[in-house]
Amino acid sequence: MDGLVAIQGRILITLNRKHFIGLHNQDSAHAGIVVCTFDADSAVLAARIHAALKAQPDMAEKPVRVNRPQ
Repeated sequence: MDGLVAIQGRILITLNRKHFIGLHNQDSAHAGIVVCTFDADSAVLAARIHAALKAQPDMAEKPVRVNRPQ
């Protein structure tokens, strides 16, 4: 994980699920990772991310998945 992001306590939001879940499995020392499925409706995706972060206020060392509804 990028050391600067971890030091600054920033949560990483990514569409690159495979690689960042893998990085989390190798080193869980991070402020949090939100892995998302692509959604062309960015406003709806942002609302789902917001809801996930509200539901999980302590993100340290945790990966959270935000999936597009089927």
